[in-house]
Amino acid sequence: MDHAHQVYRSRRDALIGAMRRKSGGGVALVPTAPEVARNRDSLYPYRHDSYLYYLSGFPEPEAVVALVASKDGDRHVLFCRERSEEREIWDGFRYGPEAAREVFGFDEAHPIAELASRLPDLASDREALYTPLGLFADWDRTTVATLNAVRERARTGVSAPAEVVDVRSILDRMRLVKDAHEIALIRRACAISVGAHRRAMESAGPGKHEYEVEAELMHEFLVHGAQAVAYSSIVASGPNACVLHYRDNNRQMQPGDLLLIDAGCEYQGYASDITRTFPVDGAFTGPQRAVYELVLAAQLACIDALKPGVPFHDYHAVAEKVLAQGFIDLGLVAGSLDAVLEQGTYKRFYMHRAGHWLGMDVHDAGPYREEGESVRLAPGMVLTVEPGAYIRPADDVPERFWNVGVRIEDDVLVTTGGVENLTGAAPKSVADVEEVCRARTRRAA
Repeated sequence: MDHAHQVYRSRRDALIGAMRRKSGGGVALVPTAPEVARNRDSLYPYRHDSYLYYLSGFPEPEAVVALVASKDGDRHVLFCRERSEEREIWDGFRYGPEAAREVFGFDEAHPIAELASRLPDLASDREALYTPLGLFADWDRTTVATLNAVRERARTGVSAPAEVVDVRSILDRMRLVKDAHEIALIRRACAISVGAHRRAMESAGPGKHEYEVEAELMHEFLVHGAQAVAYSSIVASGPNACVLHYRDNNRQMQPGDLLLIDAGCEYQGYASDITRTFPVDGAFTGPQRAVYELVLAAQLACIDALKPGVPFHDYHAVAEKVLAQGFIDLGLVAGSLDAVLEQGTYKRFYMHRAGHWLGMDVHDAGPYREEGESVRLAPGMVLTVEPGAYIRPADDVPERFWNVGVRIEDDVLVTTGGVENLTGAAPKSVADVEEVCRARTRRAA
């Protein structure tokens, strides 16, 4: 077992320790995600469940991690597919239980075909059953079947778990603070995505289609070893930039358009999430620049507000304040700053939160509030910072601002001394963005 897999075993030990503190012991059962059919004989590219991967690093489908905390000792158990020469010819390598046990640091491993017969033994005489309730319908049925099988043994003196606990209540808190192994992977994902955004700026231009730019992003992701996108890429030009989750990516870009790109790769199970907005023909117009500089000011103010001990929700309030005042100054909303904030009239042009946790999932696990209070930032937390402004055409909106959509997003690591912007190398200032775009237009000429 190498160092990386020792990290996973340490996480499993931490979960077992939490089970002991909460219930005095118990069994945790964590399944991976099922394979999903795309169409008749084709599956979507497989992506493991984040919780199982967090505890094991095991990448294959049809797997379950079982952890036992009892007075007789702890057990780390893996269920996985058996080796199969025929299936491996068609679908590729499988570890099989014996190799998986050794490579991934489990005490024992069994064929997944034996899961139903072995689960009742694992769950018998346990104080509690920890499992992700409601995550997968088939798994919920397995959980219920297991509990019923244990209850049927009552006359033999066996007792069923007295409580069923959603294991995510523990794992979400664990996943909120990243260890050095995780930070290194996120840092690499961010570096790859920074290069992809620069490549997109260098390749976009009037007359090209959004999907051509998406292809440039994908090239950069894959050529540097990222296995997939962390989420569907948003390549939104002109009016599409005012659609928050635009995904068609099929419009032909026109002179004078802004192009908003929200895209990030996944690297070895960890996400990045960057948004940049730039003029497709190389220079911001006056109204575009005014809105862009407002959003940039809000984003920089948000990053400046982040440090250990600060409540998570504070930086969203910073974004609201800066953007609301900017909308007043641009003539988009009327009234005093206090009135605009209280009445929420700014939400017409800025309607989402300023960011979210980032990790194995692009909207990562982890509470935002605990006991009614905002979670306070601590070293090892990673979050996005992404204020925006989206101005759709309307009779009461000055026409020069119509279809101006701007979002600027970076991925930020909280450190002991403050924060580190992991994606700050992606061009962001007006001067830097226009310089990259001008270099592209010079090459085209």
